[in-house]
Amino acid sequence: MKAYIEKYRRYFDFHLFFTYIALSIFGLIMIYSASIAWAYNVLDQSPNHYFIRQLFNLAISLPVLAVAALFPYKYFRNRRVLTAILAVMFLGLILVHFIGEANGGAQSWISIMGLVNMQPSEVAKIGIILYLAGAFANKYDNGTINQLNQGIIPPVVVMTFAIFLVFLEPDLGTATLIGMIGLCVMAASGIRFNVFMRLSSIVVGAVAIFIIPFMIFAGDQIFTEKRLGRVDAFFNPFSDELGYGFQIVNGYLAIGSGGLSGLGLGQSIQKLGYLPEPHTDFIMAVIAEELGVLGVAFVIGGLAFIVLKALSIAMTTKDPLARMLAAGVGSMIGIQSFVNLGGLTGIIPLTGVPLPFISYGGTSIVLLSLAMGILLNVSTVHKYEKLNE
Repeated sequence: MKAYIEKYRRYFDFHLFFTYIALSIFGLIMIYSASIAWAYNVLDQSPNHYFIRQLFNLAISLPVLAVAALFPYKYFRNRRVLTAILAVMFLGLILVHFIGEANGGAQSWISIMGLVNMQPSEVAKIGIILYLAGAFANKYDNGTINQLNQGIIPPVVVMTFAIFLVFLEPDLGTATLIGMIGLCVMAASGIRFNVFMRLSSIVVGAVAIFIIPFMIFAGDQIFTEKRLGRVDAFFNPFSDELGYGFQIVNGYLAIGSGGLSGLGLGQSIQKLGYLPEPHTDFIMAVIAEELGVLGVAFVIGGLAFIVLKALSIAMTTKDPLARMLAAGVGSMIGIQSFVNLGGLTGIIPLTGVPLPFISYGGTSIVLLSLAMGILLNVSTVHKYEKLNE
């Protein structure tokens, strides 16, 4: 065991680890800064309310990362492990429709003993990566990776059903994210391009078959006034700057006020009631206002490093399972970052997707830490194999 730990320490990816630590600590500081007024004035809580909760979340996250980094990732090929992953994922996705709590127009949260809130759709993002990577790795080994009949259709059915359950919450943003992440894992699986395109068509068609009837008969639950208002605000936020465009317009003001170095930590004006829940989806606006371009560059640079590192591993490793795990984690962090920043800057409509490692959220940071632990695991093994070829 001592020899294993020593070997692991020698090839451990400290650059990746310290980037994760730096982003998480920076996020904790910015959550404290962004949430003081909201916690005190709106929730009638201590100004430290969200800071303490996120500190607790990080305290849970570090052991999760350590276990994931040390757990041999090759066990994700094991059918019993894959079955357990599916059981946990679908149990949460089904239960949330019966005992879930509504927040922001979606029934997405499960309260555990009144102490901890869990978001099953967040579990589904990492669950889909692990399941698809393990399932496709097994298909790769037995030579059925390019067979649509008995080869790769079953994993696609699983992914489609997960997307449908998240869509029904309704959480359109996360449902779309799961689909995009799943397609990235499939693209990294080694299947031929023509098979991938046919498979993508099957996924889109299957999702449409599930979703279109629901949209016809219960479309008012999906296309609520709030969601339609967000679409209108996307095209012209200034047409309703005191209504649905309020958040975007004030986000623009925060970004524009920061300049190069910002107004100073804690000095944001827009967080004082002009940005609803500034510690979550719009935390980058507060960063831009208080720390300017330099603060924004720090966050984007850290996220870009993790994503590029993951994609580099995916492109150079010879292990198909490692390739898919790295591609899945990298795409999850990259796509989620783009969706959050795209909504903030008006490139795409707002979806309520948090910024990885920076936004407040217990389920989010714990599962991101799990994903980072897996990526560190893959990176360490990849580095060892590369240097000992």
